[in-house]
Amino acid sequence: MQNYKDLKVWEKSHQFALEIYRVTEGFPRQEMYGLTNQLRRAASSIAANIAEGCGRKTKPDFANFLNISLGSSNEAEYFVLLARDLKYITDTYYEIFSKLVNEIKAMLIALITKVRG
Repeated sequence: MQNYKDLKVWEKSHQFALEIYRVTEGFPRQEMYGLTNQLRRAASSIAANIAEGCGRKTKPDFANFLNISLGSSNEAEYFVLLARDLKYITDTYYEIFSKLVNEIKAMLIALITKVRG
């Protein structure tokens, strides 16, 4: 359908995933297969599903993958909250990540609406 790298929501999602990977390097070792892995997977899934959806031939298929990205965004948002409450990230990082993921969610909702339109 289109090149995912041309989408601002993909670019923002990719940056979010990169930052999550960077910050989670400082998580406790015992979380490597727990919260670290889950948060990284959810964050990277946002951009990955946008990319996969762009490779589909129909608009409904593309919209479906955007919906999956939206679900991953909600999941990542929760894991960021959990990381803050466990004191793995500061309130400042929490605010930055929350703002970014909410921007991504709004962009995804707008794109889903446009694709389905």
